[in-house]
Amino acid sequence: MSEIIIDLSEEKRLREKLEERNDPDALRMKRFLNMPDLSRTPGSPLYDLVSRARAIPVLNGFDNIVIPEIVPADVSFDLFDFAPDHPARSHSDTYYVDDNHILRTHDTVMWYYYTNLPEVKERIARKEKLGVVCYGKVYRKDEIDRNHMNVFHQFGGWYLTPVTSAPLTLDDLKNALSDIVKGLFGSDAKYRFLDDAFPYTDPSLQVEVDINGRWIEILGGGMTKQSVFKRFGVEGYNAWAFGFGLERLAIISMNLPDIRLLWSEDERVKRQLKLGNPYKEVSKYPSIVRDISFIVDSNFTPNDYFDVLRDIGGDLVEEVSLLDKYENAEKFGEGKSSYTYRIVYRSNERTLTTEEINPIQEKVIEETKRQFKAEVR
Repeated sequence: MSEIIIDLSEEKRLREKLEERNDPDALRMKRFLNMPDLSRTPGSPLYDLVSRARAIPVLNGFDNIVIPEIVPADVSFDLFDFAPDHPARSHSDTYYVDDNHILRTHDTVMWYYYTNLPEVKERIARKEKLGVVCYGKVYRKDEIDRNHMNVFHQFGGWYLTPVTSAPLTLDDLKNALSDIVKGLFGSDAKYRFLDDAFPYTDPSLQVEVDINGRWIEILGGGMTKQSVFKRFGVEGYNAWAFGFGLERLAIISMNLPDIRLLWSEDERVKRQLKLGNPYKEVSKYPSIVRDISFIVDSNFTPNDYFDVLRDIGGDLVEEVSLLDKYENAEKFGEGKSSYTYRIVYRSNERTLTTEEINPIQEKVIEETKRQFKAEVR
């Protein structure tokens, strides 16, 4: 398996421009980009998952490609058959560095970079079989709870064969995914395939694994659309692909109660973060709960609000839940909505104090008013 590193000069230029900005969006993205890639951090369970995945026989000989973390929006969406109104294109779902570039939202974008490599173009011209994996951080705006972060890690694979060789079918993908599931969860793993839908594969599927009597989705896959191949300038090939989130597998493997633990610097936590080692709570620290109610324009976007809460509270914000939302034109005026959120503050490493949280909550109120022109009640 060879490692291929894509030229990062364009990303460097974009990051330098980002460094010149001090607006909230830029500060947020700079912080995300500077967070460590846990899939490349020895000692992290995500690093161990990658090592385990790369050792699965069905992926033997696959290239390993390292791609930019800032990618063109048209490459990420247009070339991969995302519909014009797909939610992922929205600024409320995706981080836009500028009008034309985004923080990558899925590792599948590596297909574009791989097929544009001169050496890969030559192999395609010779009608060779090809395989490639890609892993690392991806970024999406998301809700706030113990199972989600807006910076997470994916691992994806892609296998291409010329149509002149033996046909590549969905059964071939299922056989490959069976080997991957067994390689990650053990030969006795109980799993099943379900239909799914992705913009760039057809047919598509997902895999669920039985974890202690519960069926949990752990990865998705499918057969590459010929329309996507055509946009890449590749003809005469079929391919299967798959991808999975590393955090989800780590949480399942260790029965982690909180995704933030994967980033913890607390030695009591870090020494427990071993795949297959059931996590034992490090004295569950009490939470501090604060509610906030406000009236805001009806075009208010919750994901944007969650970003602001993360900016202010950082890892101390464990969960944000919507308690109430309603509209009353007579009471609030046309085009206005009322929201009530409950913010749960909790540290995985110490007991928080009211004196520590009160200034944070005051900042939340201040920024809710300033950034969203909200009337806090």
